Amino acid sequence: MYLSGCAGPRARADTRGFDVAGTGFPKALGACLLLLNVAATAPLDPLNPTCPKHLNWSTYPQMRFTLDVSNGHRILRAEGVIDQDVPARLEDALTANDPIDEIWLRSPGGDARAGNAAGKLIRKAGIPTRIPDSWACFSACNFMFMGGAVRFVDSGGLFIVHMFTHVGDKDAVRSELAKGTDQAIGMIGDVEQDSALLASEDNDFLIRMGVSRKLLTEVMYQQKAIASGPEDKSTRRCLTAAETVKYNVANAQ
Repeated sequence: MYLSGCAGPRARADTRGFDVAGTGFPKALGACLLLLNVAATAPLDPLNPTCPKHLNWSTYPQMRFTLDVSNGHRILRAEGVIDQDVPARLEDALTANDPIDEIWLRSPGGDARAGNAAGKLIRKAGIPTRIPDSWACFSACNFMFMGGAVRFVDSGGLFIVHMFTHVGDKDAVRSELAKGTDQAIGMIGDVEQDSALLASEDNDFLIRMGVSRKLLTEVMYQQKAIASGPEDKSTRRCLTAAETVKYNVANAQ
């Protein structure tokens, strides 16, 4: 497996010179310290203070699967929005690029059930998953990532959770309410039923993947589904490195 990071076991000492700007540090160490300093000063999101303001979760409107062999390993990069066709495209990518050493993920999420299905495919294939340094994996991407039997969240990688919602579009809700009481009650009933089903599916998924169910009850389901109110408008939470270990989200280093 490929292990990244400044202090990773595959890192090599720089033999071309020892001094960095007169400090006496090796060049490689100096570069790592510079990266750590930059990461430490990254601006935080004022509405979601556990997360950086700028999230590198890809701008591709549809998830792309690209094989990267530049580091001597066969890495499948999964980047972009997760739509309902992702499981089928992932299955094709796994077949076309076999063997694959790891799957690297960055995504703003998307279709929750497609994320679950893709995660199950990854587990069936037995391929490790990784969120590399500076990459962000949010929402449905969480479930793709947790499909890896071996899971790495690199230093600087972000595993970001939220509370799912079926009523994020407030205008659509108002439109339904305007149609009358019966229409509103019907909509609320549908939302309640599907929310209960999705929560049950999430719980079952975590059990099967060996991830603590407390990730749902203590973190995911504690977040606001919709930003509201005059003060706390946080709707997402970036797990700390300690939390990824506590809930067994990351089970390897």
